[in-house]
Amino acid sequence: MLKQQLIMMVFVTLGLLCVIWLSQSLRFVEMIVNRGLSISVFLQLTSLLLPSFLTIILPISLFFVVVFTYNKLIQDRELIVMRSAGLSQWALAKPALILALLTTAFGYFMTLFYLPYSYQQFKELQFSIRNDFSSVLLQEGSFTDLDGLTVYVREVGQDNELLGILVHDSRNPNAQTTMMAKNGALVRTDSGPRIVLLDGNRQEVNTKDGTMSILYFDRYAVDIAHSSEDPAMRYREARERSVYNLLTGVAPNINENDIPSFRAEGHDRLVSPLYAIGFASIALAVLVSSSFSRRGQTGRLLLAIAVMIAFQAIGIAMKNLAAKNPDLIALMYLNALIPIVGGLYWTFRGPQIRAKQTANGDEVRA
Repeated sequence: MLKQQLIMMVFVTLGLLCVIWLSQSLRFVEMIVNRGLSISVFLQLTSLLLPSFLTIILPISLFFVVVFTYNKLIQDRELIVMRSAGLSQWALAKPALILALLTTAFGYFMTLFYLPYSYQQFKELQFSIRNDFSSVLLQEGSFTDLDGLTVYVREVGQDNELLGILVHDSRNPNAQTTMMAKNGALVRTDSGPRIVLLDGNRQEVNTKDGTMSILYFDRYAVDIAHSSEDPAMRYREARERSVYNLLTGVAPNINENDIPSFRAEGHDRLVSPLYAIGFASIALAVLVSSSFSRRGQTGRLLLAIAVMIAFQAIGIAMKNLAAKNPDLIALMYLNALIPIVGGLYWTFRGPQIRAKQTANGDEVRA
């Protein structure tokens, strides 16, 4: 049973990952079709996002695998035969619980080690695309926002030649400028990509008195790199950081306003793998602890699915609430432990024998 469940879980997880990968990759397909992004970079960029979804998929995949396996055992009367052969509740539930423990261990490997690494690689590759491959981000006939720079290009010719250029620079709110040029070119330098404007003008409005100054030029260069600093020195998001850094980091390593949300992310990394055991316990409690019914298992299956969805939804809500109120962090752990404790209790409690009275008043155990 353990081998069968493990193989099924691999296929279910891969299937769900493919669906999510397709949905997420649609955001980057336009870069390939219209902006010249290579297939290899596209695949690398989208694959680095998958670990963040895998931590959510694993417990759900395990739940449906356990439900399918034990429901089939009930329908084929195999569970009744196993009980008649003297197998205990522990023996019946052991394959699913072992798989749940393996899934939890793999989940902790993902959340504690691989998830921050993969997301950091994603952000660095995204940074590289925006700086070293800025030509793929400049699309004809549309406004492109590059972190404070708004660039419009009427036409992109060969060899990165640009025609009909408008650049609005708002990186310095106190000295915003607008530049227009008939043509230009996108060139790469040691400090990053740069737009060279030819035959145009530069307009700047004085914020104090509202006067506008215009500078006509034959040649003007605008750096469009997002940052001239080392990418390793940039401010890292929560998913890029280790659990230790999320739980213990303080200002200035973490912005003061971000500390509650970072703490919630750190605790969620510790809680989320436990849902594998919790969801498996829910499935076992509904199926293994119940007696055989000729009416089928539809009601029990729907109940198990509803309970699983409820705990998953509450877990997401608790994380969002804990990001605003750290006092609710304890509820995140409580929401993960309740299905484990409750599910295992009902599983090992076993099917309850009910007494029915016949017409003669005799009791029949059913």
